[in-house]
Amino acid sequence: MVETCRSTYGAFPPFLLFLHYQPMERTLVIIKPGAVQRELVGAIIGRFERKGLHLAGLKMIQLDDKILAEHYAHLIDKPFFPTICASMKASPVIVCCWEGVDAVQVVRNMTGVTNSRNAQPGTIRGDYGMSMQENIIHTSDSVENAAVELARFFKPEEMFDYAKAAHGFIYSKDEN
Repeated sequence: MVETCRSTYGAFPPFLLFLHYQPMERTLVIIKPGAVQRELVGAIIGRFERKGLHLAGLKMIQLDDKILAEHYAHLIDKPFFPTICASMKASPVIVCCWEGVDAVQVVRNMTGVTNSRNAQPGTIRGDYGMSMQENIIHTSDSVENAAVELARFFKPEEMFDYAKAAHGFIYSKDEN
């Protein structure tokens, strides 16, 4: 039996008395227009939540040419760049900041390879996508790029540091 403590909020396990937030690795996820239009937002966010990742920021935005040129600067000279821009401006997108131990790699593994037709079943792209271009989701590819991308899409006050009550049930004490 778990020993409980009394407070004005009722009974709860004593480890929750010492619950505190510890910063973890953060990563950017963009739920692309195709997923927004197909009403897959809840299903995608639910996968990250069920995995145990911590949602630190979330908003819906309409992308414009300026932010797309910055975000896809490495592709700006490619012949398909205008197609990417048109696709990413087709409707608003959902930008998310997720955090957790090894969050960048965990999210990448959950997402699957870029070409959705080649993505493994069970991954987001494998389950919801059929296209290389319309591939449902963007995720940061490294810790360094995650920091740059998060700063591009979020102001510091739009990302939140808060304790998650389930933290002790997701990670062991030596993992955080």
